[in-house]
Amino acid sequence: MDFNVKKLASDAGVFFSRAMQFTEEKLGQAEKTELDAHFENLLARADSTKNWTEKILRQTEVLLQPNPSARVEEFLYEKLDRKVPSRVTNGELLAQYMTEAANDFGPGTPYGKTLIKVGETQRRLGAAERDFIHSASINFLTPLRNFLEGDWRTISKERRILQNRRLDLDACKARLKKAKAAEAKAALWSDEVEKAEHELRLTQTEFDRQAEVTRLLLEGISSTHVNHLRCLHEFVESQTNYYAQCYQYMLDLQKQLGRFSGTFVGNAESTSPPAAATSPPAVAAATLPAVPTIPVVPTIVGVPNTVAESVLNPNEVKPPASGTRKARVLYDYEAADSTELALLADEMITVYSLPGMDPDWLIGERGNQKGKVPVTYLELLS
Repeated sequence: MDFNVKKLASDAGVFFSRAMQFTEEKLGQAEKTELDAHFENLLARADSTKNWTEKILRQTEVLLQPNPSARVEEFLYEKLDRKVPSRVTNGELLAQYMTEAANDFGPGTPYGKTLIKVGETQRRLGAAERDFIHSASINFLTPLRNFLEGDWRTISKERRILQNRRLDLDACKARLKKAKAAEAKAALWSDEVEKAEHELRLTQTEFDRQAEVTRLLLEGISSTHVNHLRCLHEFVESQTNYYAQCYQYMLDLQKQLGRFSGTFVGNAESTSPPAAATSPPAVAAATLPAVPTIPVVPTIVGVPNTVAESVLNPNEVKPPASGTRKARVLYDYEAADSTELALLADEMITVYSLPGMDPDWLIGERGNQKGKVPVTYLELLS
């Protein structure tokens, strides 16, 4: 019991001595042992590494999981050391909705078929996203988190011990200084000087030992940078593979929709525009002038005026005397049948409309070749 009391009293005395030393340093009333410039640089680099690692970690988590509630849930599962439940990605959820809508509208209808095709691509995109998130979490986030929760905590602990050793050292220096000042006045203080010098030697040894331990840990930050550099390369590799997969999936989808576009022309059951009109990016479509700006050839009484007659025999169609325009092709287009004209990106063709034609299609001419072309694959020129 007496031992515990004495230990508590001793700890309280040390804490009070450190507090007094710290306060006097802040007030400029006590001297402070300064670390060498190299040590200070190591401390600054360690602090910078910790701060930037935290920011990169948090923002990468936001990139991989934008939903803050989901991030909090994953954090709690990690702290409880439990497996995070599998979560459906947004792409997979969209694919589910599109498939259900196709079944409701009729999977055999043009709209239903397209919904199924697009839904399947969204499912593949969602699966690719899931693989990317998993890979990035293991190869990038985990090493960053291990540094903050492991190495950095050890460094912080040793730095706190070093700070206490320094305060003890400076407090001993102050006591020795006071003892020597008192010794000059009375010989009775000679024992106090000897005691203070002994304490100073002990505290100096402890300080030097702790400074060396802390220095070694701080120099290990260089190894941390090398490890994080390797993890960063792996993250970039995962991200590159993910976006390459997404790009390939969308190219495949665009080709599929381009092939199926011809099945929508003249379909009495479908009121939707041709699928080819929806396959290019929305940005490109938004730049197209409105189709009605192309003058339509007036209807002549007594002349047949049906979509079938004007579209199914494009080679027999004569261009109007006025109303033709030049157009630049935005994307490659594969003709679905002999009534359509295949297109190559960036080529120039002549286009015009005929009475009764679907507004999403035009007649295109390139030399002696002629056929239907989808408007959304074109940039109409004035």
